[in-house]
Amino acid sequence: MNLVEEFTLLAYDDDGTPLIDGTHLDHGLGGGLLLELAMAGRVDVNDKKVVVPDISPTGDPLLDGALMRITGDDKPRKPGHWVNKFAQDTRPQVLDRLVAEGILRTEKDKVLWVFPRTKYPAAHGVEPVQETAARDRMRQAVLGTGAVEPRTAALCALVAATGLDGKVFAGLDRKVVQARLREISEGAWAAEAVKKTIDEIQAAVMVAIVASTTAATAGTPT
Repeated sequence: MNLVEEFTLLAYDDDGTPLIDGTHLDHGLGGGLLLELAMAGRVDVNDKKVVVPDISPTGDPLLDGALMRITGDDKPRKPGHWVNKFAQDTRPQVLDRLVAEGILRTEKDKVLWVFPRTKYPAAHGVEPVQETAARDRMRQAVLGTGAVEPRTAALCALVAATGLDGKVFAGLDRKVVQARLREISEGAWAAEAVKKTIDEIQAAVMVAIVASTTAATAGTPT
C-alpha cells in the first residue's frame, strides 16, 4: 500500500467522513503522490524545480499517471505546482481504488435531508488492517527514540504537514507528539538527496494549504 492510500485511510473516520477539511486532505494527497515518487527514485528537486531522473514505470497506475503528467509538461515546475495539480483529482482516484480493493465501501445519504453525500466507511465494519498497521507504525515511531524507517517517517511528515497528527495521535501528549514529529522530520532517516526532496515537498504542501485557505477566506462575503 502506497503513502497516498495509507494517508487516505488515516484521514477518514470510522463513519466514512473526512477527519480534516477538503483543502488539507486534497493537498495532502497531492503531496503524497510526490512523496511516493520521490521515495521510488522517480522524481527529485533540483534548483527548486521537480525533475525526473528515472522515467521507468513504478507499476502503480496512480503513481505512473502522475509521473507521466510531470514528464509531459513543457518545463520543470516547482513542487507546489504539482501539489496543487494533483490535489484537484487524486482523492476520487484513491477512494475508487480502495473501494475496488474491498477495503472501503460507498454509502450515500443526504445532509439535512437535502444535500447528497457519499461516505467511505470500512468495507467490513471495522478499521481496515492496513490503516491499523500504518497507525501502529507511526505511534511506535512517535513514542520511540532514534531513527525511523523511511516510509514511516515520510508518512509522519505528511500527517504533520496537513494537521492530521491531532487525530492520528489522539490520546497522546500533543506537545510531546509535535516535538517528536519535528525530530523525525529533521532526522537523517533517508539518503541526503532524497531527504532534501522530501523536505521541499513537505514545505510545498504547507504553503499550498495556507494559500488555498487564504484565498477561500478572502472570497467569503462578510
